[in-house]
Amino acid sequence: MKILAFVDTHGIKNAFDEILKKSKDADVLVCAGDFTRWGESTEKWIQFLETTGKPLILIHGNHESDREVAAACKKYKFCVYLHRAAYEMGEYLFFGFGGGGFSERNIEFERVAEHVKKDAKGKKLILITHGPPYGTSLDFIDDMRHSGCKSIRKFIEEAKPMACICGHIHETAGSTDLIGKTFIINPGPRGAMLKV
Repeated sequence: MKILAFVDTHGIKNAFDEILKKSKDADVLVCAGDFTRWGESTEKWIQFLETTGKPLILIHGNHESDREVAAACKKYKFCVYLHRAAYEMGEYLFFGFGGGGFSERNIEFERVAEHVKKDAKGKKLILITHGPPYGTSLDFIDDMRHSGCKSIRKFIEEAKPMACICGHIHETAGSTDLIGKTFIINPGPRGAMLKV
């Protein structure tokens, strides 16, 4: 499966045009949030992504409202809104948790993740979060400390997903890292193709 992952497009037309171009080689699109600028034109950008002709798995970031994105996605069959939920696609299980990006620990994520861990056994798990896990090159900004989420890191260490797609920290766009065997990527606004 080829996943075109992207994050933090913030309503920038050039970034969406790049996603449209790259989508020709993808089986599915995955957006890890902040596709708008403060929730502006939510439905417009979902409609734009429909023109790719590919399924879209989407979570909201800290720039979008959970309710507004969920309501917009319900109108389109190609779009799967995946906040606090899991979605099976063939042999893959996608687990998404949107919003935030600023907390060191997220109790709600931990609660939902416990259920997903049980369902994920024997499946190829792919985690999608807006904020990055703690203690990687994706959550570190020069002259500052690590700013990712320890709850996400703990889930990765325990559930061992094959990949984690995240963003939020613009300075680390394009960065990758590993936690054990889990490949972690901030695909940035122009997107990155993952072959899983």
